[in-house]
Amino acid sequence: MENLTLLKIRLSVLWIIMGVAGYRCTAYFESGVIESIKAGEWAAFQTPAGMLFVTLQWLIPFFMAFLVLTLKDKTNRWTNIILGIVFTVLNIVHLIMHFTLVPLTVHAILIVGSTVVFTALITWYAWKWK
Repeated sequence: MENLTLLKIRLSVLWIIMGVAGYRCTAYFESGVIESIKAGEWAAFQTPAGMLFVTLQWLIPFFMAFLVLTLKDKTNRWTNIILGIVFTVLNIVHLIMHFTLVPLTVHAILIVGSTVVFTALITWYAWKWK
């Protein structure tokens, strides 16, 4: 029982760290994002679908931090595996974008790179869950 509780706490903390890191990278390290959002010029917020996608990308990790502590074990495990894989892929795409499309900053690379590690760890822990 104690190991399961520790696993759930680890997963919950990883989801929180993932959410904070993702928000921090977008809102702070990407040059001019806040000004672009205020002016309504940021590409992700120019369409309702884009706005919904970015909002969900920020909210799902925080929601998952709660669900990890409340869902039944089998549902919990598979939800973490599936969303862990989805977010790992999204974060890898985001990392590639930093190398190709947006100005390269060490801070952004470290934060986005760490989100890849966090979500990969979420997937790994959930996969190893007995």
